[in-house]
Amino acid sequence: MEVLAAAIMLGLGAVGGAIGMGLMGGKFLEGIARQPELAPMLQGRMFLLVGLIDAIPIIGVGMAMLLLFTGGE
Repeated sequence: MEVLAAAIMLGLGAVGGAIGMGLMGGKFLEGIARQPELAPMLQGRMFLLVGLIDAIPIIGVGMAMLLLFTGGE
């Protein structure tokens, strides 16, 4: 049962992170197409937010490993 829970944590974390990064990348390109002079500022903010969004699957991996190696205790 712990293996199934870990798989769900990993899968949903990865899917959520991928959807978030895809949506943000699309909005980033829309913003650059509208106002190209703001590209450096938008790019810096986008990279910061991608790092924060990427933390979600990493935390999921940590929780799944904790669940698997401690036996759910």
